[in-house]
Amino acid sequence: MKIESKRLKFRRYKNDDFDFLLSLLTDAEMVRYIGEGRTRNREDAKKFLERIHYIYEHEQGLGLMILEDKETGSRIGHAGLVPQTVGGRKEVEIGYWVSRAHWGKGYATEAAIALRDHGFDVLDEKRLIALIQPGNIASIKVAEKVGMALEKKISFHGQDVHLYSISDQYFYF
Repeated sequence: MKIESKRLKFRRYKNDDFDFLLSLLTDAEMVRYIGEGRTRNREDAKKFLERIHYIYEHEQGLGLMILEDKETGSRIGHAGLVPQTVGGRKEVEIGYWVSRAHWGKGYATEAAIALRDHGFDVLDEKRLIALIQPGNIASIKVAEKVGMALEKKISFHGQDVHLYSISDQYFYF
């Protein structure tokens, strides 16, 4: 599975990406709007990486991937199409985390567009979502830039979130 954009290359996580993942998970500002908004320790990060590998094995074409800058090869974040269960329904979420050093450069939008296109064109998904906590204005803007609209407000794993969505019919009109 090859996903690329103008500036980004997506690739699967390898075990030697652990320290990078840990750097994301221990940055309080990075995880502010992720789950409970708390940082994670090494053990939590190991479980997180195990979950990523589990998804690779059990969900064809899905999972978070490292985002690399094509020009420098440096890791700038991770993003992917992530399986979620919302209200008993299987959904595919466009997820994106860009490290703070790279905020404000359009990488999240670029990654989300590449994932949207891959989800519809390659994986033949009919609908994609984003689950975003209300205060996460930057992620809301990204979702809107890729054509998503607020569908409803829900509780997801004990957190109030906004469910943004886009369907393949909307995308192709």
